[in-house]
Order: sequence, then structure tokens, then C-alpha cells
Amino acid sequence: MSEADPNSPLPTPLVHAPRRAISRGRMVLLFLVMLVTAAGNTAMQSVMPSIGTELGVADVWISLAYTWSALLWVICAPIWARRSDRRGRKSMMAVGLVGFIASMTLCGLVLWFGLHGLISAAATLLFFAAARSLYGGFGSAAPPAVQAYVASRTPRSERTQALALIASSFGLGTVIGPALAPLLIFPATGLVGPFFAFAMIAVIVLVALRFRLPDDDPSFAARGDVVAAPFSASSNSRMRRDEDDEEVDPREGLQGGMSAPADHIPDLSWRDRRLRPWLVAGLLGGHAQAAMLGIIGFFILDRLGLRGDPSAGTGPIGIVLMSGAIATLLAQWGLIPMLKLGPRSSTMWGVALAALGTVTFAVARDLHAIAVGFAIASLGFGLYRPGFTAGSSLAVTRVEQGQVGGIVASVNGAAYVVAPAIGVWLYGHHEVIGFATIVALCLAVFVLGWKQLTPDEELTRERR
Repeated sequence: MSEADPNSPLPTPLVHAPRRAISRGRMVLLFLVMLVTAAGNTAMQSVMPSIGTELGVADVWISLAYTWSALLWVICAPIWARRSDRRGRKSMMAVGLVGFIASMTLCGLVLWFGLHGLISAAATLLFFAAARSLYGGFGSAAPPAVQAYVASRTPRSERTQALALIASSFGLGTVIGPALAPLLIFPATGLVGPFFAFAMIAVIVLVALRFRLPDDDPSFAARGDVVAAPFSASSNSRMRRDEDDEEVDPREGLQGGMSAPADHIPDLSWRDRRLRPWLVAGLLGGHAQAAMLGIIGFFILDRLGLRGDPSAGTGPIGIVLMSGAIATLLAQWGLIPMLKLGPRSSTMWGVALAALGTVTFAVARDLHAIAVGFAIASLGFGLYRPGFTAGSSLAVTRVEQGQVGGIVASVNGAAYVVAPAIGVWLYGHHEVIGFATIVALCLAVFVLGWKQLTPDEELTRERR
């Protein structure tokens, strides 16, 4: 039966219509939501080692300042993802952007006060950590919403490529952020200029999101069996399809593309056997990448002898981060689509390259060699992360995409709770120990992928 009885008091499943690709304009907007946060965060990464040195605090305390924010990300991302199933993806993207804007603005103000001696270094780091927590608590709403929006509107066979495109927004952001950071250090703002600049850019993206992406709020009347006031002109006792075929309800069910009321969406557990190997791979590989990013700025200052002039370190750090970002884009825009890599192969080859790049990076003695080593490692992580993300998405059904998006975002955030600080701490004891730990984590993911990750042919097969 293709249409519900208009007099029926119960929602009737609808026959699933063929799904159209997300329009280019909307994909660009989704891309920008992810890009602006990535660019802002990497711009911050490129100046924080210099800011820490100016403040006269130990490297490990700079890394620990991110811990509370990362912990909040782990806790909040699944909550926001679940909420997006009921409130819509667009509203959660807006929440994430607002969190990013507030966090960057307050972080910039706190660091400006600290650098000008208006508050102590210890108070500066405490207030910075508190302001940064706004990003962990509210900024975590955007990535799972974007992932779920794309995944729920993309055929299984195209899921890896679509999610790689979205993931590449982070790669492009990590090119733009370090490239622009030195140009945004104005006399009035000093090293904190990038914080204010990217907050303003995010405001522009938020306005574009508000007016250019259609509402997809599942709580609207006539989007489910709970409607507006009984007997009102807009009340309807049956579920209706969105007028825009592209805006298919993201809560589509497990069988035959049928709609499912938000209250009937099953809870997705972290312990779900379909997800477990992918989440373990995500945790191990994510910790390796987070530790590498935690070490890199301090490693460059040490290896190039710039501790005595920390402001001169922003340029070299930016160059290295840009080389890594370009390699990430090469992986996600070039290698994955060209070689048609599936989630398992992308994950395994990615961590193998990341291990090789880490060794090259660790033995480098000049800026060129450091940049080459980091680029190889970033090429590997650029393959690994879309593989892990797509594998997690394909392991579950379409109705669970919002929740798996939250879990993936939470796993990504979990890596930044302690890994950067531990990486810097191990590096401070002996750099060989720090880099050996990163290589060991990458090799552990490779072995796990070989033994437990589902083959690509099975994952990407269309299901009825």
C-alpha cells in the first residue's frame, strides 16, 4: 500500500522513493560548517606553543588546557546526535557554530589579558580551559549532525567518498588555518588575532546556514504521529513525506526505507558488536594522531632552536601544518576516489603510512625534512579517518546514522582528552619514547584491521 488511509489514527509506513544526491549548494554549505571550525582550531594550534612560551608555562600545561574541552566533547557529542534525530540536523549545526564562536571569542580575550600581564599565567590557563569547554560542550553538536545529514542521503556504495569529501573540509581547514594565522596577528591583538578573526568568519557561516539550508526539524507538525493541537487546521493523523525529495526524513527505518518515529529509534550502544572493531580502531588511531599533533609545535621549536624567540615559531609551525593538510587533501580528494578505497583498506593503508611518516618526522633535522615527514604521516591519517568514519556508518542501518555520527564524534574527541598531554609528557622525557608510542598505536590498528574489520565488499553492498 503506497498511501495511508487519511482516517487512520496510526502512522503508516511509506514506500521509499529513489534518493537524489545532495545539491552542490547545500554540500558547499555543509562543507563550510566543518571547514571554519577546522581552520579556527588549527590556527589556534599554530599560535598556542608560542603563546605558552610567552606566558612562561611548561609545554604539558598547554596541552592539558584542552583536556576538559575534549572530555566534554566525548560526553556531549552522542547527546547532541540523539537530539538531532528529534530536532533536526540544521538546528544542531547552528548550536555547534554558536559554541565555536563563543569559545573562540572568550579564549582570545582571556589570552589577550594574560599576554598583557593583566592576569597571571595560571589564571590565564584556567580561564582559557573554561572558555574552551564551550567548544567541547556545544561545538560537538555540529560534526555528528553534518555526518548524519550526508550519510542518510547517500547510497551505501558512495558513502565512503561522500564522507571523505566532508572529512576533507577538515583537511582544507588545516591548510587555511595555519596559512592565515600569521597574517591575522595584528598590532592591536597580537598572537590572539586568529581567535577573533575566525569567530567573525563563523558568524557569517551561521547566517548562511540559517537562510540557505532548509529546516528539517522532525518536531514540526505533520513530520510524525505527534502533531500540533488536535483538530487544528494543520493537524494530520498520518505521516507525510517532505515535499523536497532531497529532504527525506533522516530517521528512515531499517527495512525498505520506511519512516520511523523518533521515539521508536533504537538506542545504539558503544558495545554494539557491529561497531566495536571500528570504534577500537578509531580510539587507537585517534590517540596516535592526537599525540602527534600535541608534540609537533614544541618539536619544531626545539629542533629549529626557536625557544628563545617563540614569536618566530608561528611561521615554521604553520608551514609544517600546511604541508600535512595538503597531504590530507591529496588523500581525501585524490587517492580515495581515484583508487575507490573502501573503509577497511583505507583504514589499514592509512595507519601504515602514518607510522612511516612518524618515523621520518622523528629523525628530521631541518624544516624541509620535518615537513616531508609530517606530510607522509598526514597522508596516512587522511586515509585512515574517512575509512574509520565510513566503516562505522556502514556497519549500522540508515535509521541509526544520527547516533553513530555522535559516537564517531565522541571517539574522535576522546583521543584529545589525554593523548596530546601524554604525548608531550613522553616527548619531554625522551622524544624517542613519544614517537615510538605513536608508531605502536598505528601498528596496533593495522593488526586489528587485518583480523577483525569487515571486508569492503561486504560493507559497501547495497541492502534491501
